Amino acid sequence: MTLQFYENNAEQFAQDTLNVDMSALYERFLGRLAPSSRILDAGCGAGRDTAAFLRLGYQVEAFDASAKLVEIAQRVTGIAVQHSTFLNFSSTEPFAGIWACASLLHVPASSMSATLQHLSGLLQAQGVLYVSFKYGEDDVERNGRHFTNCTEQRLQGFLAGTGLSIVETWLTADQRPDRADEQWLNALLIAQ
Repeated sequence: MTLQFYENNAEQFAQDTLNVDMSALYERFLGRLAPSSRILDAGCGAGRDTAAFLRLGYQVEAFDASAKLVEIAQRVTGIAVQHSTFLNFSSTEPFAGIWACASLLHVPASSMSATLQHLSGLLQAQGVLYVSFKYGEDDVERNGRHFTNCTEQRLQGFLAGTGLSIVETWLTADQRPDRADEQWLNALLIAQ
């Protein structure tokens, strides 16, 4: 259902998200990475963040489950973007950082721990994973999409047995002008 939403609305989604200023979030994530290190943009959408990381000199790989968003992301970034789900993505080299901005929230709660464990396995020791979720305890279906919402406690529960631990969490308002009342849980996680 969620994937079909993005296939049907890829161009509109790109228009709505490509120009959103994410610099404050980038600073917190990139501050924990060495210059030019390897980053995976997991669930990259239209490629906004991949393009920003490339401009800043990082080595970036990206994937998305939507074939239409993969096409857009390739145009936006100029790199090959893989068409993959979280659990099907693999890499021969570990990443210093994984950026999962507003993407894991579409993973059902029943699969969240396995998905986080899989991503943990793609990180080098002490690698950093950034995640963001709409703030809440529930799972909702809205406008043809599934959302697994998260609080600090719910995230902690999802992390059990994944090899990841929370470094910090913080709340932000949605950066899109028409969504300022929505709160987001942001977290930086470290691979043990």
